[in-house]
Amino acid sequence: MFQRVLWVSLTQSLRTVALVLLPCAFISLLAWATAGSTEGHTTDPMRVAAWAWLAAHHIPFDLLLPPGRQVGVLSYLPVGALIFPFLALRSSFVRAMANLEESDQNIRGSRLVRSFLSIFYTGIALFIAWSTATSSVKPSLYWVPVATLPLVWISTSTVRLTDTRKQIFSIDLAFRVLAIITGISSLVLAASLFANQSTIKNLTLVLQPGWLGGILLLLLGVLYIPNAIIATLSYLIGPGFSVGADTSVSALVHKITEIPALPILGALPTARHPMVLVSAVGISCAGIIIFIVTMRRSFPIFVASFSFMVTTVALLGFLSSGELMTSALSTVGVSTWKFALAFGLELAFGALLAWLVPWCFHRLQNRIQDSREKIKA
Repeated sequence: MFQRVLWVSLTQSLRTVALVLLPCAFISLLAWATAGSTEGHTTDPMRVAAWAWLAAHHIPFDLLLPPGRQVGVLSYLPVGALIFPFLALRSSFVRAMANLEESDQNIRGSRLVRSFLSIFYTGIALFIAWSTATSSVKPSLYWVPVATLPLVWISTSTVRLTDTRKQIFSIDLAFRVLAIITGISSLVLAASLFANQSTIKNLTLVLQPGWLGGILLLLLGVLYIPNAIIATLSYLIGPGFSVGADTSVSALVHKITEIPALPILGALPTARHPMVLVSAVGISCAGIIIFIVTMRRSFPIFVASFSFMVTTVALLGFLSSGELMTSALSTVGVSTWKFALAFGLELAFGALLAWLVPWCFHRLQNRIQDSREKIKA
């Protein structure tokens, strides 16, 4: 069994890498051939494809930027790109389990496959990051296992094997509530994009991407939409977000002079909108729902749901923010701790109301009843 699991995990790890890396290589080669450059080598587009593969795993890059070889970091990466390795890993895990003998398709077999898949996949990612590094662009090697190991475990854990995984009520409820919250945030973002079509068009024209560049720019914009949704949610609940050093965009503060030439940033608000903070009531309502539903079962389930939601929000805030190459754009996106703290406090306030209002009503009802009994006596 051990040798079989080892071989299946290795082959599926290579398959997973190929599923994402080959399309990246095709797009990179097509862009390189269309550009018509007389300089460079065919290894350049392949290296770019490998960097795109690493960026899809949210692995940051250390840069030396011209002129003067200034130090920079690229860590503001598209959250939407995580869907590609996620689906590839999930598919490979299913295939790996199917290739095992029927007697090995159990909890022990799935854990072995998951463990070896994690080890092989991380090893391949480390090799790709090390072999494609140049003097100007260096993938952060220490971030490779930090990014790939959790991604493998989360991706494979979503596969439900027969009689091996039960649905966890607290996590399922938290996911449903978070889906509603982010769905509302995405609708607000869509309305803002629609209202600022002219600004988005002007930003696109400034870049002059050409027909192929326009397609790639559109794809990049789509992959950055989850980042924008998280920033919109942070704006709605209070903390807001940044689009560069010493900038702040929130309902109460609008401190920004210029924006990068990215079309999706055309949806940025142009002034303060204090009334937007009313939307924070929605997070408190979510806290009320979480408290009422979970307390019907037990208090630990409420704690688990609450903790999972705040932790997930903090993780999303971390993934959707970072540095965009230059020191002028050293802080782009939400502040992870401010975003998670505001979300947690508003959620806790709703839960507190859900507990306090019935308690006060019950106390008031008891006092009224005591008064009536005294009057009768």
